[in-house]
Amino acid sequence: MIPEPAPTVRELLAFYLEAGVDCALSEEPVDRLAELDAPPPAPRAAPVETPQPVAAPAVLRGEAAPAPDVAIASAREAARTAPTLEALRELMQDFEGCALKHTATQLVFADGNPQARIMFVGEAPGRDEDIEGLPFVGRSGKLLDLMIGAIGLSRTTAYITNVIPWRPPGNRTPTPQETQICLPFIQRHIELVNPDVLVTLGNPSTQTLLSTRDGIMRTRGRWFDYDTGGRTIRALPTFHPAYLLRSPSYKRLAWQDLRAIAKALAGA
Repeated sequence: MIPEPAPTVRELLAFYLEAGVDCALSEEPVDRLAELDAPPPAPRAAPVETPQPVAAPAVLRGEAAPAPDVAIASAREAARTAPTLEALRELMQDFEGCALKHTATQLVFADGNPQARIMFVGEAPGRDEDIEGLPFVGRSGKLLDLMIGAIGLSRTTAYITNVIPWRPPGNRTPTPQETQICLPFIQRHIELVNPDVLVTLGNPSTQTLLSTRDGIMRTRGRWFDYDTGGRTIRALPTFHPAYLLRSPSYKRLAWQDLRAIAKALAGA
């Protein structure tokens, strides 16, 4: 049997990137095999001492997240008390109930004009967003800028955020528990911005915010009512820009959705 050729550095990097490994944990490489081959240190005789009481080890902040039901209740209580967007941001900065916070670089709160009449909500930050602390700044963000620019909008006239404010490790899909923990914050976020039109980008944000189990192919282009408790906001699902980058043939349908959004804003 002919052995397979060893992968090249480019092939290895492509494999790691596809697996979600996109950053190093330390500046210098660590040779784990060399560590295993190193002989263990010779045992040293322990001195005989009088036993002393040992204090319990301190638990590091964020080391263990609370139970999901406790975290969800805590998020609901915290979100309800936020009177302003700045207060909501500070509450989310201090919130310890979501484990994603401790693997992300920073909170990705929002971008754009909080007085805007239209609010776009995606699923979760990616690598570029995690680094810059702003939503939709990578390739999908550039496409979103082009999409909203086509109907006369920009980041100065629109407001952009995500359901999940922290990047999941390796850009994995957020778990249902993580989504439910973060849900009270995005609900309060929408209530405080109070837009005339809410646009959900992609399947996860659409299903989470509009309480539907239908896929984006069935929901896109259909108007929904989003109830904040004090007001009903018109909501329209459309494709996530990242999906359009993978499937550019659907840009025609996305353009139809954008035209419907522009018409709704003009008539509001």
